[in-house]
Amino acid sequence: CYRSTYELSRKILFHFTFPTHNSNMNSKLIEALQWRYATKKYDPTFRLELNDKETIEHVLQLAPSSYGLQPLHYIWIEDTTLLEKTKTLAWNQQQIVDASAVLVLCAQNDLAPSFIDQHADNMRDTRSMQEEQIKGFRNHLHSAIGQKSAEDIKSWNGKQVYIALAQYYNSTPRQWKALTQLP
Repeated sequence: CYRSTYELSRKILFHFTFPTHNSNMNSKLIEALQWRYATKKYDPTFRLELNDKETIEHVLQLAPSSYGLQPLHYIWIEDTTLLEKTKTLAWNQQQIVDASAVLVLCAQNDLAPSFIDQHADNMRDTRSMQEEQIKGFRNHLHSAIGQKSAEDIKSWNGKQVYIALAQYYNSTPRQWKALTQLP
């Protein structure tokens, strides 16, 4: 069921992105969107493979974010004691403890000038650019972000987590979604 639904979603996404003259497209799209569920129980004996975790992390690293800043980080929780403590943050839902791993997406509370410079430096270096080529972008970042209040930056960064979460949700097989979700 998981695989066939995932494949159906991928086909619909392809048809939606690259329209064809398929009269069944609309009904298939609605059918795929109506299929959803909340995970009620996990198999506590299941363990996520390291390769799968690395793939999930890579998908999240490739997620778009405003200005490409990616002001977030990710924490895997697998220790049973920490999972039990995390359960209280998730309205005491047993799924948190029963899951083999929980992936927590965290947003930075601020955007320090050094973080912005590190981002611009990384962009310059990975794209083999000269400083003169990136200078305008660097200045724009400092100006645009420097005008935001601390509250606005915190809120803005939090929204970047939702972008990454959407990237993860739309890019991974349904089996992974159920393994790492928080309510």
